[in-house]
Amino acid sequence: MTANCTSYYSTENAFVNGFLCPKAGSGAHAVFCCGFNDIKYCCDDPNSFFPYEYAYMWWLSVGALIGLSIAAVVLLAFLITVCVLCYLFIATKPSRLDNGLPLRAPAQVHPSNCGKFN
Repeated sequence: MTANCTSYYSTENAFVNGFLCPKAGSGAHAVFCCGFNDIKYCCDDPNSFFPYEYAYMWWLSVGALIGLSIAAVVLLAFLITVCVLCYLFIATKPSRLDNGLPLRAPAQVHPSNCGKFN
């Protein structure tokens, strides 16, 4: 079984002649033409041909990296904000202030002393 990889222009605009798979030097199992419109090679998976340029994949990778970077910055800002708010909550908590009131129950007033002044 052999596959025919048609000629194409590489990413450097160089013309590359078509070839048959498997190529000399590649494995005998690499009988399918794989790759992109601007770079082709022999492989063992019949579904590995993508009808767009290889550079397109780099733009997807760059977009993913930019998206992940933005998500990481947002997460870092959230964590810093939580830490600062926790610190401010603990640091600005008022200490126990003495308001002059005793912390014991008032003395019991005997019913026989009600209404009498000393």
